[in-house]
Amino acid sequence: MYLERISSPADVRALPASAIPALCAEIRTAIIESSARVGGHVGPNLGVVELTVALHRVFDSPADKLVFDVSHQTYAHKMLTGRARAFLDPALMDSVSGFSSPRESEHDHFAMGHTSTSVSLAVGLAKARDLAGGTNRIVAVIGDGSLSGGLAFEGLDNAAELGSGLIIVVNDNEWSISEDHGGIYGGLSRLRKSRGTSPDNLFRAMGLDYRYLEEGNDEAAVEAALLELRDTSRPVVLHVHTTKGLGFAPALADEESWHHVGPFDPKTGERRGRGHSGGIVATEPATYADITGEHLMARMRADRSVVTISSATPYMMGFTPERRRAAGTQFVDVGIAEEHAVTFATGLAAGGAKPVWGVYGTFLQRTYDQLWHDLCLNAKPATILVFGSSAFGTTDATHLGFYDIAMLGDMPGLTYLAPTCREEYLAMLDWAIDWREGPVAIRVPGAGVVSRPGVRLPEAGFADGAPEIVRKAGADGPDATTTPEVTILALGSFLPLGEQVADELAGRGVAVELVNPRYACGLSEVYVQGLSGRRVVVTLEDGVLEGGFGERVARQLGTADARVRCYGLPHGFPDRYEPEELLASCDLTAPAISRDVMKLLSR
Repeated sequence: MYLERISSPADVRALPASAIPALCAEIRTAIIESSARVGGHVGPNLGVVELTVALHRVFDSPADKLVFDVSHQTYAHKMLTGRARAFLDPALMDSVSGFSSPRESEHDHFAMGHTSTSVSLAVGLAKARDLAGGTNRIVAVIGDGSLSGGLAFEGLDNAAELGSGLIIVVNDNEWSISEDHGGIYGGLSRLRKSRGTSPDNLFRAMGLDYRYLEEGNDEAAVEAALLELRDTSRPVVLHVHTTKGLGFAPALADEESWHHVGPFDPKTGERRGRGHSGGIVATEPATYADITGEHLMARMRADRSVVTISSATPYMMGFTPERRRAAGTQFVDVGIAEEHAVTFATGLAAGGAKPVWGVYGTFLQRTYDQLWHDLCLNAKPATILVFGSSAFGTTDATHLGFYDIAMLGDMPGLTYLAPTCREEYLAMLDWAIDWREGPVAIRVPGAGVVSRPGVRLPEAGFADGAPEIVRKAGADGPDATTTPEVTILALGSFLPLGEQVADELAGRGVAVELVNPRYACGLSEVYVQGLSGRRVVVTLEDGVLEGGFGERVARQLGTADARVRCYGLPHGFPDRYEPEELLASCDLTAPAISRDVMKLLSR
């Protein structure tokens, strides 16, 4: 076995050419078997095995710097740079992340999990090299849909003026996360069909040299092309045609769903269940993706002005290929371009349409300016569905989604709603689509689907900032009259935690009120001032504490006598954490919160 003897790229270069096919086969097997245990980006990584081996045989990393875009394509790179055992030995899997990380290796130059960055990073490295009089080589690897991101265009535009050696490898596997969208991919298709001779060549039009290679999964061919370009004195694009999912039949048969998967059977591809409910009992359908896709399809059938927008992640909203086809022109995938999605939605709303854009919370910050300057400044009625913003979302430091409340709280005129259950979510979604006074965002619960058939929904909608009183002091129902000593404001998916705390405090004889705030970025002043007579006010949120919901409530109660205790997630970059452990470290458990409240009451 070759792979287990690879400790650095020098070992890869030392292998005879005759050994390379066997090495590539071993890498593929390691990708499949390691991903089968914990999940991962299977399709993208299988497609770049030969390209990665060729890069490490031609260039001398880390002196020569290889910058991989979005990290969807780094598994083989990690194996060839001293981390192979993490993919071969299940006991060592936690020693590496699924993304590029300088903390792991000198061969990873940046921590990154978001897309379209590699060209700009590589241009910066090349410029710094030139200023220092260096001679090392810089290579950017971009692809798997990343060219649709605006930053990729900016990087290519600036690269054309660099005036020194830079290689930009465009890994063209004909896919993004789902199918490609946008004019650039039509141009790439024409280049593929013409073997790079089409006059419709974006890269040449921008002033870059260009070469096409059809045999992107032939290591010898890729190696020869890279050798020819290795010492280029100008920025050059090497357009390489690869096959996403190569070497694993299930991934070849369904490129979209095998872009990233959970655990599976490495022989059959059958998916295995994984995850936890965070103490919440799930209902059917099993995910908010299913619920959202079904509901929006019904709204679009009834109203031609409703338009659903995706930024290359349609599955997140339940828009399967079948639903996308059925939606027709009322569904728009803008590619990996969150900035355009927001401004596009603003234009749609200005034209009388009712846009609904779904986005993972971790990608929301990529469009801060457009949210502020285009959507909110113009007060246009667009709906944003924010998915995965939770401690129970993606746990890699590159993909943390729980900074959304602090960020969206800065947006003037934006209503940010936090439903607690399926019934409330659908009511908020319907209200937001029809609300014409400004933009609305909805924080889709991230800890599982729950049902509250008895939830009291406001007849007049969600414009007034009024919360739901779930339990008044002295009784389980909302109609008790005992004056509460403690009010618990349990935001969104933390309502079950609030119920546990309320039960524990009531069991200790405390008159406690439980409230579903509904509004993630601030409650009405009238309601909050009514809390001034409480001895203790507790806020619970599944988001970062600094700048979050609780701190806004505490500020509103700053002149009151009530003691305010805020619970939320830590400010920082926790990496590959266990959600329950993270919550416990923040005292986000019913026993810890109850203990704190009893101490406050005793003072």
